[in-house]
Amino acid sequence: MSGSSREKQRIREQIWRLLEERGVAAFPRPVYGRIPNFKGAEEAAARLAETPEWRRARIIKANPDAPQKWVRLAALRSGKTLVMATPRLREGFLLLDPRFIPGYLYEKAATIRGAFQLGKKLSIDELRSMGGIDLIVTGSVAVDRRGHRVGKGEGYAEIEYGIMRELGLVGEDTPIATTIHDLQLVEHIPREPYDLAVDIAATPRKLLRFEGAEKPPGIIWSMLPCKKFREILVLQELARIRGVDKPCRD
Repeated sequence: MSGSSREKQRIREQIWRLLEERGVAAFPRPVYGRIPNFKGAEEAAARLAETPEWRRARIIKANPDAPQKWVRLAALRSGKTLVMATPRLREGFLLLDPRFIPGYLYEKAATIRGAFQLGKKLSIDELRSMGGIDLIVTGSVAVDRRGHRVGKGEGYAEIEYGIMRELGLVGEDTPIATTIHDLQLVEHIPREPYDLAVDIAATPRKLLRFEGAEKPPGIIWSMLPCKKFREILVLQELARIRGVDKPCRD
């Protein structure tokens, strides 16, 4: 493990411990090893929904983790089309279109189980045909003062973003947001070339904006572990479409 990786893991463990000790960790618990849910997640989502980026967005791509349930629910209630990554990308991406989901089922649709029941699994061709994603919402374990973030350490946020970038659905100017507790803000997080930074972080108490948040150009195939490539079918399909000769590293 590199020095950067060790420091990121130290930050994760510090934040997980802090949230539990301060009594702000929420179900599912313990939050160790997760994108941590927290008391105030609904308020953080409401703060994000007040931004111009949110109001302009027609299509929002969101992560499936528990603290962002309120973001997904707010999107459906606002009439926005929602693209949700499935856990570990095992099933690729789901489409949740509020026009075809009864309003009384929006809260169910905002959960992982409900999304599978009420959403539609998207093929790569169907993803490409959407035209573009207007706003990305990702989960975070910690965010620093420059918008650099760490997730739970498995790289799915970066892979999800890379797929969207490879398909031309997002670009350098597509805003990326996260919702976190104020305790998840740290001074410094080391960054690798594939790491995803955020433009906006909404907490229960405030909204933070970061200038020049760095975003990877797509999937950096030479840095993609072959274990991940073998596990994620949508990556295999994307590599075939893109004609990538060497799609991963051992």
